[in-house]
Amino acid sequence: MLPSLPTLTVLVPLLSLAGLFYSASVDENFPQGCTSTNSLCFYSLLLPVTIPVYVFFHLWTWMGIKLFRHN
Repeated sequence: MLPSLPTLTVLVPLLSLAGLFYSASVDENFPQGCTSTNSLCFYSLLLPVTIPVYVFFHLWTWMGIKLFRHN
C-alpha cells in the first residue's frame, strides 16, 4: 500500500536531505560534483525542486480543465 500524501510530503524532502548529506560527506568535490547526472547529489537536489513544480502544474492543468468545462 502506498503511503499517504502528508507522509510523502515529509518523507521525500527528508530522504533527499539525507542523500545530500551523504554525498557531502562521501564526495570529495561536493559542490562541483552536483552537476553530473551520475551523482547522488544531483538527484537529491533535483527531487525537492521537481515535486512542487509537478504538483503546481498538475493543479494548474486540473483547474484549467475545470474552468473550461464549466464555462
